[in-house]
Amino acid sequence: MKALIVTGTDTGIGKTILCAGLSAALMARYWKPVQAGLEEETDSETIARLAPGTLIHPEAYRLITPASPHLAARIDGVMIAPARLTPPPGAGPLIIEGAGGALVPLSETRLYADQFAAWGLPVIIAARTQLGTINHSLLTIEALRARAIPIAGIAFIGPAEPETERIIPALGQTRHLGRLPHLDPLTPETLAAAMADFDLEALR
Repeated sequence: MKALIVTGTDTGIGKTILCAGLSAALMARYWKPVQAGLEEETDSETIARLAPGTLIHPEAYRLITPASPHLAARIDGVMIAPARLTPPPGAGPLIIEGAGGALVPLSETRLYADQFAAWGLPVIIAARTQLGTINHSLLTIEALRARAIPIAGIAFIGPAEPETERIIPALGQTRHLGRLPHLDPLTPETLAAAMADFDLEALR
């Protein structure tokens, strides 16, 4: 595994925490191409806190407004150029974190899924376990497959929902990588313990 993309079925579902767990478990580097919103802890800062020792590459764009990248860029007077979104080189695997879901716009004409297709890298889908996730997850799978983007598997976040966790991989014909419960306290140690149940061999 050279690089993996992590996208979500929605925003605020714990995608960054999953990235921290994966970065630590796979001893991978981390890169957030576009950070939108700088007032609170950024995603890269969360990775540094939860996966200490991870090599974190600087964001290509750091946008002030916490909004969709296309809108945050417009407010900041910036144009997101695909040429600047080349994954950084380095030794070892790389975890790339998208923003929100696969169809979040980077610009007026380009979605994150379009960028994923250009990279040609496998994608992990981070999905809630709560009500509504079957629809959101299957739509995300369809959107990625429509662009011939390889799917490494789906990772669930939240309380156990056995039927939800069964039917989505079955209908989506994709691998169930594991489930990350809500952790309290959330520390590098509790996160590492939770990641022990993931199918990490499928990602190596």
